[in-house]
Amino acid sequence: MFRMGENGGSLEPRMMEPELRNNGSSQSEEQPASGQKSVKCSVRKKKSLRARYAYGVIFLLTNIIAWLFRDYGERILPVLPYSRACGAEERECYHTMGVLRVSLGCFIFFFLMFVTTCNTRKLHEKRNAWHSGWWALKFVLLLISFVIPFFIPTDYIQLYGELARVGAGIFLILQLVSVIEFITWWNNYWMSDEKNKSSCSIGLFMSTVFYIASVCGIAVMYVLYASKTSCSLNIFFISWTGVLLIVMMVISLHSRVNRGLLSSGIMASYIVFLCWTAIRSEPGSEKCSPQKQESGHGGWSTIVGFVIALCAIVIATFSTGIDSQTFQFCKNRAQLLEDDVPYSYGFFHLVFSLGAMYFAMLFISWNLGSLTRKWSIDVGWASTWVKIVNEWFAATIYCEYRFLTGEFCLKNTENIVGMTTG
Repeated sequence: MFRMGENGGSLEPRMMEPELRNNGSSQSEEQPASGQKSVKCSVRKKKSLRARYAYGVIFLLTNIIAWLFRDYGERILPVLPYSRACGAEERECYHTMGVLRVSLGCFIFFFLMFVTTCNTRKLHEKRNAWHSGWWALKFVLLLISFVIPFFIPTDYIQLYGELARVGAGIFLILQLVSVIEFITWWNNYWMSDEKNKSSCSIGLFMSTVFYIASVCGIAVMYVLYASKTSCSLNIFFISWTGVLLIVMMVISLHSRVNRGLLSSGIMASYIVFLCWTAIRSEPGSEKCSPQKQESGHGGWSTIVGFVIALCAIVIATFSTGIDSQTFQFCKNRAQLLEDDVPYSYGFFHLVFSLGAMYFAMLFISWNLGSLTRKWSIDVGWASTWVKIVNEWFAATIYCEYRFLTGEFCLKNTENIVGMTTG
């Protein structure tokens, strides 16, 4: 049981040797178990990340179906239940109701996914498997979701159209916050104090490029869309955009913010782009626009613009839905655990359900009683004013956000200085 020590004075228990062997064997058994768990988590995470693209494809196909119903619905499917309510000459009823019914089906599907995946935290939960798999069952659910709206009375579809305006507005707000957060990240990456001088030089160069592009964009819009004094509305839109550009630059250089010119330069280019798209959405006019009123299909540029706009809708919805952390002013920087879900499933599907309302408004130009020209997206005075308000709101959110982050950083700096001096 015991043996003498080398110096003859101490006793060492022999029973410790097998115990040490047992501990070593238990640790070696735990390592393969943890390795298997890590592999399973890695496989589930990759499957979850791939599922995002599957939902994006579903959303893209839904947009294409809505476009087919809008432009060719009365010719392809004249026996649908709602066709009797439209009548023989009310073609706008086919266009608007077809788009809204497809949009409602898409909304139902993604809202059900939101309800069933909300608050999913871990990769081993059943709801994670439902989000990432079970595609045959979800395909049946998708078909049912698309069929049901075509048996709903027209009055209820009109009500959904009114609600879709609100949902599309919420989607635009989420998209704006996502864009501002990306701009802030881009600014912090290139203008951070921890970066070397070459990175800061690149950031200053890019800020100069963005400001030059913004000024050139305003000048081009004056020439193309406000060359005559009778174009007073376009002159107002462009001039106010220039004022917003100056205000954002001044705020970025303010002592309480002092976050550099790169973010304001990128934001200036963005609001100039919004102003340009708003003016481009105006109905064709010989006075204020070089474009002439088109009827029918239009040329290849119209078709290419339609395809680009369609892809932009899907990309905007996808990029907004994959990161719920974007919409927190004070983010939790704690690193995700190995078995945590890579993104918020509930928020992802909620954004796609709001995106269903958003693409419906774009296809019918935010007007429930108008006839939209073929191969066009978001054209009309309603669309113009929505984009202009979106531009003004984007500038307002940006200025508020910069002041909030500036005050937050200032308070943190004061606290750090107080702790070091104390």
